Amino acid sequence: MKVTLSALDTCESSFTPLVVIELAQDVKDETKEWLKNRIITKKKDGGAQLMFRPLLNKYEKETLENQNLYLVGASNIRLLLGAEAVGLVKESSDSAMRAFTYGTRHSFKGFDDNNDDFLTMAECQFIIKHELENLRARDEKMIPGYPQAKLYPGKSLLRRLLTSGIVIQVFPLHDNEALKKLEDTWYTRFTLKHQPLAFERNHFVLIDPDSIRGYFGETIALYFGFLEYFTFALIPMAVIGLPYYLFVWEDYDKYVIFASFNLIWSTVILEVWKRGCANMTYRWGTLVMKRQFEEPRPGFHGVLGINSVTGREEPLYPSYKRQLRIYLVSLPFVCLCLYFSLYVMMIYFDMEAWALGLHESSRSEWTSVLLYVPSIIYAIVIEILNRLYRYAAEFLTSWENHRLESAYQNHLILKVLVFNFLNCFASLFYIAFVLKDMKLLRQSLATLLITSQILNQVVESLLPYWLQRKHHMQVKRKVQALKADIDATLYEQVILEKEMGTYLGTFDDYLELFLQFGYVSLFSCVYPLAAAFAVINNFTEVNSDALKMCRVFKRPFSEPSASIGVWQLAFETMSVISVVTNCALIGMSPQVNALFPESKTDLVLIVVAVEHALLALKFILAFAIPDKPRHIQMKLARLEFESLEALKQQQMKLTAEKLKDESREEGGEKSAG
Repeated sequence: MKVTLSALDTCESSFTPLVVIELAQDVKDETKEWLKNRIITKKKDGGAQLMFRPLLNKYEKETLENQNLYLVGASNIRLLLGAEAVGLVKESSDSAMRAFTYGTRHSFKGFDDNNDDFLTMAECQFIIKHELENLRARDEKMIPGYPQAKLYPGKSLLRRLLTSGIVIQVFPLHDNEALKKLEDTWYTRFTLKHQPLAFERNHFVLIDPDSIRGYFGETIALYFGFLEYFTFALIPMAVIGLPYYLFVWEDYDKYVIFASFNLIWSTVILEVWKRGCANMTYRWGTLVMKRQFEEPRPGFHGVLGINSVTGREEPLYPSYKRQLRIYLVSLPFVCLCLYFSLYVMMIYFDMEAWALGLHESSRSEWTSVLLYVPSIIYAIVIEILNRLYRYAAEFLTSWENHRLESAYQNHLILKVLVFNFLNCFASLFYIAFVLKDMKLLRQSLATLLITSQILNQVVESLLPYWLQRKHHMQVKRKVQALKADIDATLYEQVILEKEMGTYLGTFDDYLELFLQFGYVSLFSCVYPLAAAFAVINNFTEVNSDALKMCRVFKRPFSEPSASIGVWQLAFETMSVISVVTNCALIGMSPQVNALFPESKTDLVLIVVAVEHALLALKFILAFAIPDKPRHIQMKLARLEFESLEALKQQQMKLTAEKLKDESREEGGEKSAG
């Protein structure tokens, strides 16, 4: 028999706050009461059937300042049923990964009716977020007390509350005890060790299998897994590149071997990562987790109509209008930004020429230092332009009015990648293939790489951490003054966390690695030391990003992920471009040109042939290395077989019942005759 929420008593005496809802200061009482009722009402009556209470002082009274802060939790049974609703996948007793169901809960490893730790805290908070987002309007035409906040059947209430400014934010609480344990194994003790991830078997065997994933969820765990993997994958490049830098700097013949190794390396590491990623996500259950039907994103707007797929009433927006906005506004704006980036690049070259002329006229020590100043200034300008363009790209992509969050993210990533690629690498391509100045190329590449790494460390981690520490001290002093009236522990935590910055996702973190990968792979035969600087940066990046996640930002909601998504394609594209650039650079070297003193056509044809051969080798390697290990492929095939068999059995059962009903009707007709 199917177990439903209405058949269960989910009221428990203990209340563990998992999520905080902050309302605007002037929210009307009738709105608060309506929201509370919708959250605590049973599912069959259109509610979320969660636990909901205000942030109280020790006398069970709301203080003036926190009267708009509310805590949301859920009973253990409610969370288990929610896990079934969102399709969480868990390891069953036979070691296979299967979708969790409440009715078969005892067949899953680690489940015990007397324990409530079967689900991680991140999973519990994800379930609550899912339930809050799926609170939908029924027959309400507006939010009580706010006639301008219109509703229609099926509209997500939480999204309307957020866009109307009634709800300021919804965020999950940190678990201070679990966070402290995670920090102790992660970054507070600096040692050269693996991240506490969950790589399996021989691929990346590690400390505490599920720490990061258990606390922050799969998306963030995958980022840190990729960061660590990429860092260790860079070590062979750094080790091989160091002697090239020290002993054979101008000997381009020997760089052919190094560049060839680079090209094979860039292919192999990306293919091996996919295998390791499949191991992780299968173990976590996200590899076999069924994709949920994607709802319209919160910012999507249009004329109310009926969705032809779902049959629900929702905003509809003509596709041709979106295409007009993209091609008539967004595309010209992006092209204008690219032109401006090239204009800034030419200013940089004018500065380089000025510094070089000054150095050649005086030949002093300070002019030798001055030679690096234009590159440093240009690196800083690049970072500023990248950040300014990011805001413009977000505004434009939002204005394009994409219905789905996935479409919004894809268009945003495309805009940002194109601009960042040109902004960061255009000057290097210009130096390499127009000026053909290898010395300036090495100098510019080194300066851009090192300066960008330092700026990223300061802007992304150190500065936010310093500001957060300053705010933390202010909150502690405030709490000390109120200690006579409140239960300070929870109060301090909620007040402190609600003022923390919001983590906007892994986009910027992957973008930083993508650009670093470009610096290392595109011009490896000119500056082989780039990999060594990347390794040094990434060892500190692991710890600074961990600090950022644990102490600077609010805890983000867990999001199931089966891969690093579109970034895999971005890295693979960069590796293909690196084949072309390295082959061209080697073909331009004096040693190679000396082999063809009379016919440059032969040289070009040979370089193109070698480039095509290396690209063919890359694609052969990508094809030869399976994306998923054999044992994972077998397990996935087994799950698909079981699913088809279960569907077949269900259909046979329905057919048998139908035939039985028909035979009864025939028998009834005969007896009546």
